[in-house]
Amino acid sequence: MSAIPRPDKAIRTPPVPFLVNGQRMTQPEFHRRYEACPPSEKWELIGGIVFMASPLRYPHGNYDFLLGTALGVYVVGTPGVDGAHNATSILDEASEPQPDLILRLLRQYGGNSWVNEDKYLEGPPEFVAEIAYSSLDIDLHRKRDDYERAGVIEYLVLSIEERRLLWFNFASGKAITANRKGILRSRVFPGLWIDGEALLAGDSPRLMEAVQRGLASLDHERFLRRLEAHRRRHSKE
Repeated sequence: MSAIPRPDKAIRTPPVPFLVNGQRMTQPEFHRRYEACPPSEKWELIGGIVFMASPLRYPHGNYDFLLGTALGVYVVGTPGVDGAHNATSILDEASEPQPDLILRLLRQYGGNSWVNEDKYLEGPPEFVAEIAYSSLDIDLHRKRDDYERAGVIEYLVLSIEERRLLWFNFASGKAITANRKGILRSRVFPGLWIDGEALLAGDSPRLMEAVQRGLASLDHERFLRRLEAHRRRHSKE
């Protein structure tokens, strides 16, 4: 008697290994594992090392909201500039952070980053901001090194415990400091003016006043003309 044929056994795909704090791995492997994690978990790859983000206290969220609002107003007034909050950024083979805030030039306006087919950002945004509490040491060393190596031009760290702003311009190798009126001015995004004391004090009206004055400045007007000229050249290529 011939044997009764049995249905083929289902081929089981092995489970994706969990991410573990402190693991070393490449960005592609990190990304594969991260996509399999629950949406509530936040992981980052910094300098080839896996880090799990800590729970966020209210001051972090509040400063994130205030600074994000200021950056959002700047984006509204500056065609060609885009921004995002807490978006995964694929920088290179050893780095996939999830910055608190970014500003970027769109590609047709001369930007270096793009949104890939899977809707993740690739390449360095021109400006990155991090709100730092327990993460201050990472933000000022490992993350800073990654951002500078990848080609980010400006990096702002708001230190909650120390109540101060640290704003680095990697292109010049110098820090951006406040003028006599307490205003810090971006070099990569002319017209982006931040009143440091107002931000740290949570003074929204003063913070917005500085942003609006920056948008009305001659530097911002010239920047808009440069952006439009670049867009026109790009459209002819």
